[in-house]
Amino acid sequence: MSNTAPVLRLASVSPRRRELLSQIGVPHVVTGAHIDETVLPGERAHDYVQRMARTKAEAVWEQDNSLPVLAADTTVVLDGIVFGKPEDRADAARMLSLLSGRTHEVLTAVALASGAGEDALDRPAGQNIAVRVSVSSVRFRVLSEAEIERYWDTGEARDKAGAYAVQGLAAVFIESLTGSYSGVMGLPLFETSELLRAAGVPYWCTMGA
Repeated sequence: MSNTAPVLRLASVSPRRRELLSQIGVPHVVTGAHIDETVLPGERAHDYVQRMARTKAEAVWEQDNSLPVLAADTTVVLDGIVFGKPEDRADAARMLSLLSGRTHEVLTAVALASGAGEDALDRPAGQNIAVRVSVSSVRFRVLSEAEIERYWDTGEARDKAGAYAVQGLAAVFIESLTGSYSGVMGLPLFETSELLRAAGVPYWCTMGA
């Protein structure tokens, strides 16, 4: 019989991250992390995503440490500039116009807060944080203004880093992808499973005997 008791707390309300965790058989509960996601002056994208993932994990761990806490943060980067979630239609159109016909990076950091684990940084009250980063390259074909406007009208771009969703309607924009598809979605499963394995958190729990 499968073990479906939660083994993890996910510090995200993203349905995509829940779906990806379920894909590798990790039963979990959800506690949203509400933090300031402002990029600091001069902060590099690689440092930013790690700080965000770590801060989310810490914030939820402080609320409830009865289970290990997994957090992630994804950002789109072009010419060293971080593209977060669009503020409005004009901001989304700006982002997509800049991504049009070019190759950008997608960085996703994953952090696991637990009481143990390899690659962990000591934290107060017995807490450890381990962090991994996935880096992928995505190339867009040239986009027209009309389809950028039409894509915004679908509603899909509103809460996505870089104003697009690789697993959704924006799949038609993507000429090539090198790296981690699940990382571009928001939770790189290789890095995630490595963190879980190092901390002794099981996966494949819901896959049956």
